Amino acid sequence: MQGFSREPGTTGPITAITLPKQGERRVWGWAIIIAVGGFLFGFDTGVVSGALLYIAKDFHLSNSEKSSVVSVLLIGAMIGALVAGRISDTLGRKKTVTLFGLVFAVGTLIAVVSQNYGTLIVARFVLGLAVGGASAQVPVYLGEISPANIRGRILSLNQLLITVGILCSYLIDLAFSHSGNWRAMFAFGAIPALVLSLGVWFVVPESPTWLFGRGRIEQLRQGLLKVTDGEQADEIIEVYRQRTEQAARQEAARGANEKGWRILLTPAVRPAMIVGVTMAALQQFGGINTIIYYAPTIIEQTGRSASNSIIYSVYIGIINFVMTVVAINTIDRLGRRQLLLISLAGMAGFVALLGFSFIWNWNSNLTLLFMVAYIAAFAGGLGPVFWVLVGEIFPTRAKADGSSAATTVNWLSNFIVSQSFLTVANGIGQGQTFLIFAGVCVVGLMFVGRYVPETKNRDTGEVQTALFRRFGMKPVPEARASTSAYDAGRADAGPAVNPADRRRDRR
Repeated sequence: MQGFSREPGTTGPITAITLPKQGERRVWGWAIIIAVGGFLFGFDTGVVSGALLYIAKDFHLSNSEKSSVVSVLLIGAMIGALVAGRISDTLGRKKTVTLFGLVFAVGTLIAVVSQNYGTLIVARFVLGLAVGGASAQVPVYLGEISPANIRGRILSLNQLLITVGILCSYLIDLAFSHSGNWRAMFAFGAIPALVLSLGVWFVVPESPTWLFGRGRIEQLRQGLLKVTDGEQADEIIEVYRQRTEQAARQEAARGANEKGWRILLTPAVRPAMIVGVTMAALQQFGGINTIIYYAPTIIEQTGRSASNSIIYSVYIGIINFVMTVVAINTIDRLGRRQLLLISLAGMAGFVALLGFSFIWNWNSNLTLLFMVAYIAAFAGGLGPVFWVLVGEIFPTRAKADGSSAATTVNWLSNFIVSQSFLTVANGIGQGQTFLIFAGVCVVGLMFVGRYVPETKNRDTGEVQTALFRRFGMKPVPEARASTSAYDAGRADAGPAVNPADRRRDRR
């Protein structure tokens, strides 16, 4: 599972300002502490892959019970993601992320002391609440403390640490594989959970955005003085005051039926909504998390021992990490659309070969090669690009609700695939199941080719124009009253697109 945010690309009052180098370094330090939440996200979704081999033996689990141990976390994550925004708006980012760090620790403790299947299910559900909450609020918190010139890299830090968390979970599984001590595998997660809670509580300041929204101007100014001087701090506060007034004018321009979740069904937002939720489902129904969650179980089917299976899953974690780094470094050069097309084509081919390798009993080394290549194709494109796309595809006034809807569909799809994989594979065959995933990837390739525009170097209005063109529709003005309300919401817009970009998107 790759990282996501309820409000990807969220901007704070310091986005228009370049901080002194010393201030930037301090922001990076805060960001690393906050991004431990991303590490925990990756660790707790990945650690079960190796632990499940031994849990199943100790608790005598059936295939459906093994699936539940994996997928109940996703139910908790859906709930955690949905409630995190309201908790964060009430308590603030600082207290909310600290709270979810403690929830991580509590869930880990319950898992470690579990004596039966029921208690373990409770533990995984609690961990899911923390995973969902972290996935929703860590990127928001990072975006709101970051100046524009480093915000992209800081937001990528969360994505990177998710893959590091997955890799570390595999290494921890490997370290305890010889003893089969699955409790120790889970217990390791308590360390970063406490680092997150204590670090955020004692080191990281509250989000400037939240403080300004609550009228705590003096507290906001004191926090800004940690990264800049008094003159620039006052300038940042004034920038945010202007943006707040612009946002109020934009809100006044909306109609009665264009507020809250109802806005997602309006003609102006519908194309973005279709792209967002379809890509959310495709990312999961392409089968990625069957590999992330069940890699050792799948590898064991090739005839290798449990400990050897975990060793090979470490290689998968390394490839996932490396290719995510590659994607982060190429996404602004190659563009979102091109990476998606390359990624989906590779995923379709390699997961099909993986399926045939099981059906025709090919050499186990080939099976592992196809599995690793499939992971590389996903991590180098669809994995990280999807979350960037969700942050860019929706018009300004629908970004929060639109990305929240896509996120919820992503978690729901994740749950369905994870819960049903072992049962379906047992019923029709593991190879045949992978062929179904290949078919989904082909559908995804055709969908991206037809409906998904390039968003690189385009501001919100240009993205909407390109999106409507691909749907064969005329763009609908974002605000019915006047274009000024739309322009007021473009504080987060990127640089203007050049004519070459427009010609490219018409292809």
